[in-house]
Amino acid sequence: MTSLVPDSGLALPALVTEAGDRASYRFLEFFTARIRNSHTRRSYARAVGDFCAWLEARGLRDITQVNSFVVAAWVEHMQQEHPAPTVKQRLAAVRMMFDWLATGGVMPFNPATAVRGPRHSVKKGKTPVLAPEEARQLLDKIDITTPIGLRDRALIGLMVYSFGRIGAALAMQVEDVFPQQRRLWVRLHEKGGKEHVMPCHHNLEEYLHAYIERCGLAEDPEGPLFRTIGRGTKELTRTPLPQANAWAMIQRRAMSAGIETKIGNHTFRATGITAYLKNGGTLERAALMANHASTRTTQLYDRRSDEISLDEVERVMI
Repeated sequence: MTSLVPDSGLALPALVTEAGDRASYRFLEFFTARIRNSHTRRSYARAVGDFCAWLEARGLRDITQVNSFVVAAWVEHMQQEHPAPTVKQRLAAVRMMFDWLATGGVMPFNPATAVRGPRHSVKKGKTPVLAPEEARQLLDKIDITTPIGLRDRALIGLMVYSFGRIGAALAMQVEDVFPQQRRLWVRLHEKGGKEHVMPCHHNLEEYLHAYIERCGLAEDPEGPLFRTIGRGTKELTRTPLPQANAWAMIQRRAMSAGIETKIGNHTFRATGITAYLKNGGTLERAALMANHASTRTTQLYDRRSDEISLDEVERVMI
């Protein structure tokens, strides 16, 4: 069997084909038509694939035979091997898949609807955050005499000062950086096909101007803004920078700057939001700038309480 979606690694399960052509079509349609975000598609494909493999290992041969007791047993099994957030995410994927099958007439009802996942409450995110001086140290350590240095400083600066996601930043074209109202603005391509436009901080404006002008990107407005470097040439190509390459770049830059914190692509989004709030910004405005639908999401990036905890710990005078 061929995979359902590119890079998903998920083949059409035998217990789905056993349920008939309608079930196979609806199952395939769920991944190709219902889910548009590629990262979500891969994540859901892994969850549903693992679920189907678990069913087949226990002798189930038809997806329509699944009931709430079977789904509940699968959840109990997952809780023995995975943390609560993973279990909840996988259950949500399976629940959505069954809902698609049920509304398509493949099953009489969604067997996962009545199954509750484990309780899990998150008030603060786990994304590592840099102190403002650490972020400044990282940016200042980048050698900007080369195209790769100009690119890396512009990318990191974009995530810090615009609160942009790495996926939104890497999806940008050169023309997504444009002048308006005597200031440089950026257009971020967010999840769900949404566009988020906001003005640049003066530091970010400097970084983007230097990168675009000195690398000659203005001549290719429809090309990707952040690009790979050609092997042997050390010059920018026209290939968009992959997310994995961006992560590897950040690790190199952090090591070079002497930063020991285990940071990732999301670190700069959280760093920017925390710095903004520490300097008098409001949670509501931060949510708008980060393009969050709810301030509850923004609160996960607010790490101001970390400093309070450290101050209290130092009161233990022994």
